[in-house]
Amino acid sequence: MGKIAGRLAPRAVRVAFWDAVRSGLDVREALVVSGAGRSGWRWFERAGGVKGLGPAGPVSGRCLSVAEREEIAVGLAAGQSVRVIAAGLGRAASTVSREVRRNATGRGYRAVPAQIKADVAARRPKTAKLAGNPELHGWVQGKLERRWSPEQISVMLKAEFPADLEMRVSHESIYQSIYVQGRGALRRELAGCLRTGRALRKPRRSTGQRRGRIPAMVMISDRPAEAADRAVPGHWEGDLITGAGNRSAIGTLVERSTRFVLLLHLPGGHDAAAVAAAMTEAMAGLPAALRRSLAWDQGREMALHHQVTMGTGLQVYFCDPHSPWQRGSNENTNGLLRQYFPKRSNLSVHDKPRLAEVAAELNARPRKTLGWKTPAQALREVLDQGAA
Repeated sequence: MGKIAGRLAPRAVRVAFWDAVRSGLDVREALVVSGAGRSGWRWFERAGGVKGLGPAGPVSGRCLSVAEREEIAVGLAAGQSVRVIAAGLGRAASTVSREVRRNATGRGYRAVPAQIKADVAARRPKTAKLAGNPELHGWVQGKLERRWSPEQISVMLKAEFPADLEMRVSHESIYQSIYVQGRGALRRELAGCLRTGRALRKPRRSTGQRRGRIPAMVMISDRPAEAADRAVPGHWEGDLITGAGNRSAIGTLVERSTRFVLLLHLPGGHDAAAVAAAMTEAMAGLPAALRRSLAWDQGREMALHHQVTMGTGLQVYFCDPHSPWQRGSNENTNGLLRQYFPKRSNLSVHDKPRLAEVAAELNARPRKTLGWKTPAQALREVLDQGAA
């Protein structure tokens, strides 16, 4: 099992890390979201990118958590039946019964000892089938060297050895034997025989899940109605404008009722951590009444939206895919900003004073939609009303 700051990493941390990777986040973002720290890099490399495998043992949401084991212990102490406990957990009765049978000690069933026994068992994976069957191993390796895909191999094994159940292996097991270090089945170099040629497996989305989906998103359809009619200030729209090759970026924020603009300086990159930090800094000087909500598209730069909410008080709402009109004020502002920051240019050359200068110019332009007041004047009126 991986360690965090010299102690064993909680199972929940490893589950959260792998769930974040599977959702489409890159490893750096998954480390931050899960709190895994540097240990996550080792888990990813040792598992070859295969979720929850490797020396740490299987990690899956299907496994009972510490909290669930505590509920089982409390239920048993109260004299509840296995079926009643299972119903309360939303688990099968057989799952709870098997858990009690396997992980109870001489003193009965206790959550912490049961968790320790489960973790120890998880660190003892069985010998991979390909490692323990030389004939099967040789047949599979030979076909891989002839550029057969794992699925082709798995299907043809049944055709070639219809009566020999030992000559069976799933295509998923073949992939795992190639990618996961320490399983002792197939050489890692055989990854070069696969059509992708990857040395690490690329995480796939779950069924029905959009690639790159951000965990725990709240969609814009759930945003308060007051934000839609622009009558109440404090609701913002945001996005990034990017430079040549998407290698540089500037964050843009527009307040919906006053059209007031803030620009985020992102000199070190525009990943989720950088965007969250810049947004927290930019919003720090505004009163709470002007920090109600933020609408953003589903870009991965907002993967740490929970940190944005904690640091600013803004509830983040995500727009539907390919729906720029849901951030109409921000889209219009981004068009104006291209006068200052042309496409296919290097945006990292613009320092923070330059961004402040451009924002001040936009906020000093009279706007027809504001009755020819400037965004700065409209914001001042809002602030004065709040102070009155």
